[in-house]
Amino acid sequence: LCLPLLVMGQEEIEWKKDNSQMALIPAGTFEMGDHFGEGSTNEWPVHRVELDAFYMDVHEVTVGQFREFVNQSGYDYPEYWDAVATYSPGDEYPMIYVSWHDATAYAKWAGKRLPFEAEWEYAARGGLKGKEYPWGDQESLARDYANYHGIGGKDKWEYCAPVGSFEANGYGLYDMVGNVWEWCQDWYDSGERTRVLRGGSWLNFPYSLRVDYRHTLTPRNSYGYDGGFRCVADIK
Repeated sequence: LCLPLLVMGQEEIEWKKDNSQMALIPAGTFEMGDHFGEGSTNEWPVHRVELDAFYMDVHEVTVGQFREFVNQSGYDYPEYWDAVATYSPGDEYPMIYVSWHDATAYAKWAGKRLPFEAEWEYAARGGLKGKEYPWGDQESLARDYANYHGIGGKDKWEYCAPVGSFEANGYGLYDMVGNVWEWCQDWYDSGERTRVLRGGSWLNFPYSLRVDYRHTLTPRNSYGYDGGFRCVADIK
């Protein structure tokens, strides 16, 4: 399925099924949750999580990749393509208007899966400990690192930005916050009615870009013009 290669001194692989780049996320332990007391109760308490190594898509799944999945698999995707084109107007933009079930179907077709919430937050932190954002604690720097509500700095996009338009985090991952919300594998809570989304989007303010911010939606709901996903792969 994949071909190992090295990029910028960090191990990455090319996943042939969907022509994506994946970065190796090293095994480790981190403190998950809100370290600053600024979040909601659903971000507490801070707790230690230990994870094995895994691979994660360097970019959010793009419009072009998802269209190829639909064409090859015959997946019954609703006729949202015109709406997708309004907010993500090109193959290199993140796929939107996808439900949790759509994202899961793509991941299964590609031979991958959606990330667990702990994996997502660990990867988003990029090796930084106890920080609010993938770049540190400075909210004032958000315009140079993420696509969110409005424009300014390096953020020139009113809606979605092409994937990889901003700097990568410490693990070589792009757009872990901003651009589009990303579906996770987990149920939001023990009620098992909604699934978790992470990362914030082009529509949100910096508060939602914090790496510990949690959002939720029913899995049948296509999140609309600012919801997407990326995949992970286990190391056999």
